Amino acid sequence: MSLRAVRQLRRVRAFYTVGVLLWAASTAWTSRQSPGSRQMWVSVLLLAIFAGLLAAATFWLRRFRTARTARPTHHAASRRTGGPRRAHA
Repeated sequence: MSLRAVRQLRRVRAFYTVGVLLWAASTAWTSRQSPGSRQMWVSVLLLAIFAGLLAAATFWLRRFRTARTARPTHHAASRRTGGPRRAHA
């Protein structure tokens, strides 16, 4: 994944976070005003959609972070040995 894609995914994640907050507030307000109404269920549906999108974006960013920071395994023997050093004359 390129650095440009990661930046875009971070912006999208911020957008989804705002969406989750907005729809959570809307759901709380609508469920208090008219519980069980169509507007409440639409709000719940949009909240679930934005929460799923936020979870997916967060998953992809974490997956990229762990893949990017993982150090390659070094299987070759070390060049330095534990033995005494020789003095060069």
